[in-house]
Amino acid sequence: MSRRAGNAGHSTLAFVESPVQLLNVLEWAHARASGAGLTLVVLSPTDPMTRGQLRRMAELAREEGHTVRWEEARGGATAPFRTIGGLAALLRGAERIVLGDPFSRYVQFLLTITGAHDLVVVDDGTATMEFVAQLARGERLVRWHRKGGRPGPRDLLFAPVSTVARRRLTPGGRRSVEVFSSMPVEETPPGVTVTANAFAWTRDRFGPPRITKGADLVGTSLVETGVVDGDRYLDAVRALAAAHGATRYFAHRRESAEKLHRLAVGTGLEVVRPDLPLELIARRGPIGRTVLSFPSTVVHTLPLALAGTGVRVAVCDIDPAWLTAHASHRAQGFLSGVTGTARDVHRLPAVSAV
Repeated sequence: MSRRAGNAGHSTLAFVESPVQLLNVLEWAHARASGAGLTLVVLSPTDPMTRGQLRRMAELAREEGHTVRWEEARGGATAPFRTIGGLAALLRGAERIVLGDPFSRYVQFLLTITGAHDLVVVDDGTATMEFVAQLARGERLVRWHRKGGRPGPRDLLFAPVSTVARRRLTPGGRRSVEVFSSMPVEETPPGVTVTANAFAWTRDRFGPPRITKGADLVGTSLVETGVVDGDRYLDAVRALAAAHGATRYFAHRRESAEKLHRLAVGTGLEVVRPDLPLELIARRGPIGRTVLSFPSTVVHTLPLALAGTGVRVAVCDIDPAWLTAHASHRAQGFLSGVTGTARDVHRLPAVSAV
């Protein structure tokens, strides 16, 4: 276990809004092995599950020698103004900015304030693949499940800020941009440095896990984002669990309580709501000998976190019939790409969800 004393002041500022982003900031800091701590600014969301996981991850960050600054960034109408005002001096003095979500309007606004010439985008799962591709093509930054829709009034109002943020995230002159990711990056913009996230900190810090004989199933928030129909998803989970003898369902932090209740009653699976990102939960164990997942970030990250343990990660494709009428026209192709580019996973055909 690494324990590094942090004393670097505010030369490096990291902004995170989710536990996975915070985990990958720790992975980036571990990979640099600079011996100096950084200042982690948590722009706290309102979702209780996400907040709980962020609290746990913040404890781990402090144990690693980093400074954590918790901001109630969404705690009322005046919270953004207080947060941005309180961070302005740090932003102007920072030499390096590390961020987990370049699509976040909060982060994009903060990028308009900073004068840092060294920018790092750490892994935020499948969003990282889309960010790099959009940057390479010079497109506006839009999350993949929203792409294809017409910009709304808020998008148009925020467009000038988004344009400035995209320029800040484009290397040129004295400005350098690094992408630290475990995801496949195929369209690398000129001047962007891509560094592989091998989850070395996770493997050093946790495990190896105790492995059970059965199978575990990993949940997804594709229903909550409007991509997959809820009834079809429930049927698919039931069929996948029956086919592989799964007994536990690790819920995604954004899955609704109502959906999880229906799933538990309808499938008999034990629903587990992890208090840490799944990569750490799996590495800490116990974990099934087979981990089943639909297309998501974990089909890329779990093989790295569980390297050498003998655990098999298997991914089940999304049947086009499961998609909602509101899903973007790119959804099926993007999800297939997430599955097709995953390494060290066993690919399963889509199950019958009727």
